[in-house]
Amino acid sequence: MDTINALIMGIIQGLSEYLPISSSGHLEICRQILGMDLPGDEALQFSILLHVATVLSTIVVLWKEFMPLCKAFFTFRKGPEFNYVIKILISCIPVAIVGICFKDLVEHFFGNGLFTVGICLCVTAVLLSFTYFYRTDPRTAVCKHNGTISQGRDITYIDAFVIGIAQAIAVLPGLSRSGSTIATGILIGDKRSEMAKFSFFMVIIPILGEALLDAKKIFEAPAADASMEWMPMLAGFLAAFVVGCAACRWMINIVKKGKLVWFAVYCLIVGIICMIFQ
Repeated sequence: MDTINALIMGIIQGLSEYLPISSSGHLEICRQILGMDLPGDEALQFSILLHVATVLSTIVVLWKEFMPLCKAFFTFRKGPEFNYVIKILISCIPVAIVGICFKDLVEHFFGNGLFTVGICLCVTAVLLSFTYFYRTDPRTAVCKHNGTISQGRDITYIDAFVIGIAQAIAVLPGLSRSGSTIATGILIGDKRSEMAKFSFFMVIIPILGEALLDAKKIFEAPAADASMEWMPMLAGFLAAFVVGCAACRWMINIVKKGKLVWFAVYCLIVGIICMIFQ
């Protein structure tokens, strides 16, 4: 992988991580277009690196919300912030199970063509369409102010686990993680205004955990066995971080306004194209 290709993929990751169009799926499409023939383990390794960059951009953009959560959790100060962190931890359980028990199976789907990506993008389109046509029960308070939709309940512990299952399934390339988790939360009745932030926060722990494990393997391996050069990795990382900062702010506003249906149309079109040209 050269630096220019890594830079392009970093930009794609920064945009697609927050927009509900599947970052892993678009990275796979990008690899095919650029003719990058990476083995499944290297493709997954680079994907994780780019995800770390966007996780850091999440922390930067949501710093004011992130720091109180950290303080409450590490000081064991009981309250809404502490409970929120517990919900995030609960949401990480399903993806941890997948990572521990099915990592080899997940690696098989990376660097393995576009047909699976196409199918998963179509599934993403269906999920996003449900959130558009879904209507809250008339008895639930719904109000619109300056184009912003406010409805639903606060995220419960059970909701967090269900949303976590959606995140675990969304490890497949083409199935949008943010789209799946946000759509699941909205469909089970959680507030739109809260779902984007919760979705972005809940990926921090599994991504950083996986990155630490990968970093340990890289540093323990002999230099001759290094799978990727540092310069392309750095270029991709920086591009994903910078673009991710802008995309994160944009996506939070989009979810509040409930305008996800256009991403459903986009995912459907791209998914069909992937399956046709596979």
